[in-house]
Amino acid sequence: MRRKALVAGVFVLAAGLVLWQKLPQLELGRYTSKPADWDKRREKVKEAFESSWDAYSKYAWGQDQFHPISKKGSQMSPDGLGWIIVDSLDTLMIMNLTDRLSTARKWVQRSLNYDQDQDVNTFETTIRMLGGLLSAHYLASQLPDVSSRRDYVYLSKAVDLADRLLGAYESDSGIPYASINLRTMKGIPSHTDGGSSSTAEAATLQMEMKYLANLTRNEIYWRKAEKVMKVLDDNGMEGGLLPIFVNAQTGRFTSREIRLGSRGDSYYEYLIKQYLQTSGQEPIYLEMWEQALAGIQKHLITTTQHSNLKFVAELPNGIGSPLSPKMDHLVCFLPGSIALGATGGLPEAKARKAPGWNAEKDQQMQLARELTKTCWGMYKVTETGLAPEIAWFNADNGALQSTPGNRPLPATRNSKALWEKDYIVKPLDAHNLQRPETVESLFMMWRITNDPIYREWGWEIFKAFEKYTVLNDGEGHASLNEVNSIPPPLRDNMESFWLAETLKYLYLLFSPNDFLPLTDVVFNTEAHIFPRIRQDKFQTGWERIPSRRN
Repeated sequence: MRRKALVAGVFVLAAGLVLWQKLPQLELGRYTSKPADWDKRREKVKEAFESSWDAYSKYAWGQDQFHPISKKGSQMSPDGLGWIIVDSLDTLMIMNLTDRLSTARKWVQRSLNYDQDQDVNTFETTIRMLGGLLSAHYLASQLPDVSSRRDYVYLSKAVDLADRLLGAYESDSGIPYASINLRTMKGIPSHTDGGSSSTAEAATLQMEMKYLANLTRNEIYWRKAEKVMKVLDDNGMEGGLLPIFVNAQTGRFTSREIRLGSRGDSYYEYLIKQYLQTSGQEPIYLEMWEQALAGIQKHLITTTQHSNLKFVAELPNGIGSPLSPKMDHLVCFLPGSIALGATGGLPEAKARKAPGWNAEKDQQMQLARELTKTCWGMYKVTETGLAPEIAWFNADNGALQSTPGNRPLPATRNSKALWEKDYIVKPLDAHNLQRPETVESLFMMWRITNDPIYREWGWEIFKAFEKYTVLNDGEGHASLNEVNSIPPPLRDNMESFWLAETLKYLYLLFSPNDFLPLTDVVFNTEAHIFPRIRQDKFQTGWERIPSRRN
């Protein structure tokens, strides 16, 4: 059901889009050089993965964390949780690194044990470990040369882990506790934030649990995760925008703060992805996505002062309060999700000819393009060409003091000099953790629009990673402490999502479009790959309160 708030004319983006496409500004990415050798570029990404993986294998094999500068690893529990190995399984498969995969598979079979007296974060363990195991199980049956008689181990370990995670859902409301003890299977409230769970973390467990239910025919996984959506939605928040903290016992929100960065981001991502995961057979999630997207457009999108770049602001005190001109890099998942929701994963040219295409979808694609450009700008304006963890923006006070509403937004001015005036990188926000969100959206936008600019931007980002994050001895990559210092100071850390997400999305960005097509698969928030499934085992078990549908 289309939301009434999604009316034509919310944004006047088309003029700016056309202008941008016509401007021959090489500095902002209008490339006119000879066609690139994308196979060669894809191999460069593969080589970066091999370098990172081999350094980890040499110095920290079986450890949950890798410190590439000091050449050592560390554990998150006494026996380890498989953090890096499990998170990387499907990347090994996609890149057809069969020897390394065989070693990793043997480790999972022989050494991975979740029967530990260890508290773990419910969300992170679900998206990385459960998601990684389920994705490996799926891809082992889909990709040539990566299957083995030991592949049963992926699903077996996934079931064992999921059964332990179920205890997190045993709150009075059904909202999962922030943490869970793997051995006792008892949920643990957050030690911070007044004991509340974060909205994103509570509502970013559904794809994993629903796919496992589909595989095992065990309905409990589906129902436990699904109930979270009803409890959150029953709060009846305006515009489909949810505060970032929720009490696990009462199911009521404990703050007014709204943002699409940390603590809020993947709630919105999983609305549209749940709908696509079950092949459009759960329209309730499409309705919630469209309502939330209308709310984002109405309440959060505004422009910078000098170049009129569109960005997603925050509402520290809820709807009706002034906006904060802050945008986490985490928010950069959004343009890819918008494009995915508008087209269903079809190429845009094909989607425009399909029944149901309308002015709202056209407007959504324009917004996706504009926000992708803003995310690219986070890289373009820094000295290293790598984005900070958080960007702040110069914006007119008038644009921040009231809800943007339906007022037309001016066309973007594509000048690097103006962009540099609009982005503010504060010292505490200037680190780069090798995050994937922008390259995720570049991948989605390339697959959907077929505009080569997104591949070129991805290549520029990859070259910056290669220039500034590779260690002097060539053994692996590290995070950065400061993106505006040359040379940038390195952090003695390599995030697992560098292997699981960032390099995976770059590899897929440079791969043929028929490899893992978006019409067949859905990526979880850790870039683990699940098939689109037919909802023939379990039906949606809840309905929205009638007033929420208006």
